[in-house]
Amino acid sequence: MEAIAETTDDVDCWFVELYDQHRGPVFSAALRLCGRWADAEDLTAETFVKAYRAAGDYPPERRARLRPRAWLMTILWNLWRNRARTAARKPPPEPLTDGVDVADPRQDVAGAAERNETSGQLAELLGRLTDIQREAVVLRHVADLSISEVAAILGVPEGTAKSHVSRGLRRLRELTQGGVR
Repeated sequence: MEAIAETTDDVDCWFVELYDQHRGPVFSAALRLCGRWADAEDLTAETFVKAYRAAGDYPPERRARLRPRAWLMTILWNLWRNRARTAARKPPPEPLTDGVDVADPRQDVAGAAERNETSGQLAELLGRLTDIQREAVVLRHVADLSISEVAAILGVPEGTAKSHVSRGLRRLRELTQGGVR
């Protein structure tokens, strides 16, 4: 699924295929990183806008050699880190509503409620990990990247990336089994 069609001469066609193949995994990773549906939608859109702009500057040969999922996750991760840095520098705004996320009208209500409950529980558990553990776990198990790709995105050696993933998973197991708080 990593390969994008041979029509790499036309950046628009190439990008449409890239978007169709990777919008789900990018959104899922964004949701796990930031924990809110609306924020994940914004982050996903911003990721694909940046990717489209960058791809327009790439020659067809470079687009053909890209590892699309790793490339998109790198863009996503950088955007998320920049947002986190910016947010840390300014006080949080007063909320307009208390955590109300609007359901997708195309989903059935019971299914959406069950998915939101599970998604909310996972977001809460991921939120209890350290930032680096959450990022490593999301990149490895939500975005389905290899340890070497996770290491490259995080800018750490492979052994360190593997350690962050392992410690994050161990902490998640402890939290779900009612262990250490």
